[in-house]
Amino acid sequence: MRACRHEPVPHTPVWFMRQAGRSLPEYLKVREGIPMLESCMRPELVKEITLQPVRRHKVDAAIFFSDIVVPLKAIGIDVDIKPGIGPVIADPIRTFADLERLRPLEPDDVPYITEAVGLLVDELGPTPLIGFAGAPYTLASYLVEGGPSKNHENTKAMMYGAPDLWAALLDRLAGITSAFLKVQIEAGASAIQLFDSWVGSLAPDDYRRSVMPASTKVFDAVAGYGVPRIHFGVGTGELLGLMGRAGADVVGVDWRVPLNVAAERVGPGKALQGNLDPAVLFAPTRAVETKAREVLHAAQALGSSGHIFNLGHGVMPSMDPDALTRLVAFVHEAGAR
Repeated sequence: MRACRHEPVPHTPVWFMRQAGRSLPEYLKVREGIPMLESCMRPELVKEITLQPVRRHKVDAAIFFSDIVVPLKAIGIDVDIKPGIGPVIADPIRTFADLERLRPLEPDDVPYITEAVGLLVDELGPTPLIGFAGAPYTLASYLVEGGPSKNHENTKAMMYGAPDLWAALLDRLAGITSAFLKVQIEAGASAIQLFDSWVGSLAPDDYRRSVMPASTKVFDAVAGYGVPRIHFGVGTGELLGLMGRAGADVVGVDWRVPLNVAAERVGPGKALQGNLDPAVLFAPTRAVETKAREVLHAAQALGSSGHIFNLGHGVMPSMDPDALTRLVAFVHEAGAR
């Protein structure tokens, strides 16, 4: 929390995206036989999965175990997470009439979120809980395509060819996302992260014109709570400055852009999060430490305490959990002030 606000820290803090689950054997054990979306709706299970990496790795923050399509499921969208595929939408959004299915999200739609966050805050004590949600563009892409997409052709066809429909879609999703984040914050989340997983597919002008207003609406909606707001996307090197201006306090950086370059693009006043290539974790420990030290030195050269160590994307399922544990210990030691 101090790093998010550029305040002095005893050591560089570290957490990992997708640390709650994925590579942990204890996660696979408790999730056995339980579909992904169902597991996100069981508060005790959400608590256990969220806590597992905190116990094992000694990371400095917990990331709430959920999925970006949970709020869509909660308002009645027919969505399922297919193993090996990802979220699949039974009836994609393609017309103005389809928008009527995207009703506002109410707190009563997600009582399991409120309960799970409350359980976690009680258990975590001083360790912060990061809430999260999918950004409007990424949610729109799933809704329009009907599932994961490599080229986002239907999404971009709507954005370019039906701009009024596109704007209306993103505005509704911004409202749903804002409401989902507010539920988590009001239940006790210490910070929030907006994941825009697919926004790196856009050119800067398209982002500025067609996406940034909706992301800004989300950040503005939660600004009054005073919690740090983190913005992350994949392949967003050319968008970093715009993503910062959308309203985030912290901008996540993937491994494709050095932190010093990212700092120049984002501009002053913003903390940075990142940016070790996740694939490095498959190398020997000495190589992992060398690459991690490069990230730490790049951050320290900026002369700011506003750096949170993280991977440039999420933990991979086949990653060795012990490698993550060793990395946390190394970052704490090498990043000591």
